[in-house]
Amino acid sequence: MRIDIITVLPELLSGFLNESIVGRAQRKGLVEIHLHNLRDYTLDKWRRVDDYPFGGFAGMVMQCEPIDRCISALTEQRHYDEVIYTSPDGERFSQPLANELSLLENIIILCGHYKGIDQRIREHLITREISIGDYVLTGGELAAAVMADAVVRILPGAIGDGQSALSDSFQDGLLSAPVYTRPAEYKGWRVPDILLSGHEAKIKEWELQQSVERTRRLRPDLLETTRSGDGS
Repeated sequence: MRIDIITVLPELLSGFLNESIVGRAQRKGLVEIHLHNLRDYTLDKWRRVDDYPFGGFAGMVMQCEPIDRCISALTEQRHYDEVIYTSPDGERFSQPLANELSLLENIIILCGHYKGIDQRIREHLITREISIGDYVLTGGELAAAVMADAVVRILPGAIGDGQSALSDSFQDGLLSAPVYTRPAEYKGWRVPDILLSGHEAKIKEWELQQSVERTRRLRPDLLETTRSGDGS
């Protein structure tokens, strides 16, 4: 898989993307992540990539030309399955969406900034707009990092224990069950006896019950979404 990220702040992403699971996945050859400084694609001698919006609105808008030049340079080299723009008004990022993106071969992520990008880019070059939540960030770099991390960690081989990623919260529409580790008792706080029983079937049953109960208590909206998806 290849992920190309277009940004005006590549230094904000380079450290994060070269560490932990994402960094190891790159070193193992499971994914290529390339950062592209948008300022390298402007013809402005001051390397500006934004300008005042028509109509007298407040703020600055990212210009068409540098974005078009960068995306065109990339698409001339290979086909991209998606050209994603990080936008507060995009579709909500979720685990199912991360799973979907992980099956693609090449994607571009354009990090928004300022008051956004020229609408013509959204109409002619962007294939998908994605939001990580109903709030506004200084720029789309954090959103791009979140998406890259969520996608890369479920690539086969990215995590040593492949079953670990498959049992994460949201993979089956439920929150994960509580987890414990040694010691079995600490300060009088005991691990549930069922987890020490070695009875795999009963442990799985307990795990599901805990997941459902936890989801009902903390995120009942997920259960409603599951019911709607089932048509029930």
